[in-house]
Amino acid sequence: MAQKIYSILKQWESSKKLIIIESMGEKAFCAGGDVNSLALALNEPKDLYLIEETFKQAYILNHLSAVPETAIGLFPDAGATYFLPRLKGKLGIYLGLTGYKLKDVDVLFAGIATHFVPSEKLTDLKRDLLTLREVDIEFVLNKYQPKLNHEFSLASHMSQIENYFSAPTVEEIIERLKKDNSDWAQKNINVLLKMSLSSLKITKRAIDEEKEKSLADCLKIEFRLACTALTRDGDFYEGVRALLIDKDRKLVWKPTSLTDVTNEYLNKRFAVLPVEKELQLCTSKL
Repeated sequence: MAQKIYSILKQWESSKKLIIIESMGEKAFCAGGDVNSLALALNEPKDLYLIEETFKQAYILNHLSAVPETAIGLFPDAGATYFLPRLKGKLGIYLGLTGYKLKDVDVLFAGIATHFVPSEKLTDLKRDLLTLREVDIEFVLNKYQPKLNHEFSLASHMSQIENYFSAPTVEEIIERLKKDNSDWAQKNINVLLKMSLSSLKITKRAIDEEKEKSLADCLKIEFRLACTALTRDGDFYEGVRALLIDKDRKLVWKPTSLTDVTNEYLNKRFAVLPVEKELQLCTSKL
């Protein structure tokens, strides 16, 4: 599907000013990549090239995803390491590490989306966008965005997020949370300790270091991280196996403690790939 979308977008790149992409699904716009197939393919060394190409296609599309993957041994990808550091305060770190789900208008309040339009208005919105003679897309979007009486679901916890997730290390974030006896803090400790420990540290480092980088550079680094995650004995395979394939939820992460996720390990994960394997992008617009 990604390859088909990419080929069409390339055809329209220099001529179209408005592109509408709709989803046939009712639960979500996109469920993400088929990680089950990717993990199972790791059992066949000859399929490794195809797996790398699958990740490469996702990055070439230059799209964003707000669903972190630390629970299955990956990291916030598909451009997330570009936009997460640019959210208010330490919200990006919090979302990246915990995988907290933003729903509906929350995505707007978080600063990820530019507009929020209720589902029942989408048909009318599409009609008006397609009948535009002069492209004034923002005017039409503003017309359909209702007055918002909702509150950001994390509004009451923003000070806690700022205080705890501003810590320089994952270990200290957890220590700060432990000093807070509130249900919210204890819940987040439990969430973090269930995640892949290597993914937590990779995510923290990526978000910390990529705030000043271009989107193109962030995508290249994410691709390196994805390629170095593709091992049969790695956390990605284990996470998909335990949560999505066998569904026994008996996760055995490697390493088993945060202190064992060393800088040496992280440096290897972030290392530049051989020239022929590096992600190649048209960077003029990124």
